[in-house]
Amino acid sequence: MRDATLARSAETESLDAPALVTDMATRARKAARSLANLPAPVKTAALRAAGAAIRAASADILAANTLDLERGKAMGLSAAMLDRLLLDPGRIEGIAKGVEAVAEIADPVNTVAAEWDRPNGLRIQRLRVPIGVIGIIYESRPNVTADAGALCLRSGNAVILRGGSEALNSSRAIHAAFVRGLVSAGVPADAVQLVPVADRAVVGAMLAAQGQIDVIVPRGGKSLVARVQSDARVPVLAHLDGNNHTYVDGAADPEKALAIVRNAKLRRTGVCGATETVLIDEAARAQLAPIVAMLLAAGCEVRGDAATQAVDPRVVPATEADWDTEYLDAIVAVKLVAGVEAAIDHIERHGSHHTDAIVTEDAAVADRFAAGVDSAIVAINASTQFADGGEFGFGAEIGISTGRLHARGPVGAEQLTTMKYVLRGTGQTRP
Repeated sequence: MRDATLARSAETESLDAPALVTDMATRARKAARSLANLPAPVKTAALRAAGAAIRAASADILAANTLDLERGKAMGLSAAMLDRLLLDPGRIEGIAKGVEAVAEIADPVNTVAAEWDRPNGLRIQRLRVPIGVIGIIYESRPNVTADAGALCLRSGNAVILRGGSEALNSSRAIHAAFVRGLVSAGVPADAVQLVPVADRAVVGAMLAAQGQIDVIVPRGGKSLVARVQSDARVPVLAHLDGNNHTYVDGAADPEKALAIVRNAKLRRTGVCGATETVLIDEAARAQLAPIVAMLLAAGCEVRGDAATQAVDPRVVPATEADWDTEYLDAIVAVKLVAGVEAAIDHIERHGSHHTDAIVTEDAAVADRFAAGVDSAIVAINASTQFADGGEFGFGAEIGISTGRLHARGPVGAEQLTTMKYVLRGTGQTRP
């Protein structure tokens, strides 16, 4: 009832965004204190119930998603953005299974990360503990509502979710089902809250909520993440974009190269793990034409350097900006490079430190690439589209962090914890 009242008042022109965020954060803080020491079996049961509730609410979620898709088309959203927004029975089942997968992962809370004894007899333990209250600001993908809620609950954190306006109906329907499942298992509804409006003033209020929200996790386009990083007074865990590369080495197996490049670029073009630039070793020049032909035949626009243009007249000349672009669409840049060092240099100049891959049968070259590429994820003979917490065995993830502090790579339940030190003594005093 309180949430409904807030929603009605928030949808008026007199929205007081700071008051709304303060109210939600106060209730989240209270829930976080309860969650911090909630037994792991209770959280497991709650997540299983939430997954089942999402599955049971499939018809309601699909109806809500239809409204969002209609509005998105009227707004002129791109095909890639509409694909991110789209839900169907298979994707809803995937969301439910994702929540259930998080239910089955090891609970990180209060686990001992390290322990040691000191000469004075003190035993020191480093424990994983929840961060507290997490704010997650995201766009387009309504599945983030469930993924983020599940991971925050598993890690003992309360969460305030602010989804994009384009997916508000879908997010509301998923959230309602998710919370029904939690409450049925005895978890407070305030553990996972969804901002009930799309007003952008709420984003500003969340970013300014120092002392109320402990960390902000943005998940969306470059402009959203850049704004969060620029304006936040709350610590931020984020990545800007996924300008990812697949490098085909001179020692690459041609069939592997074709399969990996196709999957890395075209499996889903709108995800942050999609390859945006293909680099091909001059020693593998013979593979250039087949790779370009495969991409063009699959409906992918190819923008290439002079060598790439020479193999097919349909190749569009690449500009300098193409090497820096995250297309999130069926467009790819292709370039011939003089070996692994040139590939590493290109990735360092133009990449976003997200996910980069090499295709090679030379173990020494693979090791050099892995050591030289400063990215959160480096793949050897595998698609960049494995940049996903579920594929890492995390159950799900709420983003790929490209920062160097706290967490890097897929952010799962363990990455949503911090550390506490416990000193166990027998009466020691310090001289």
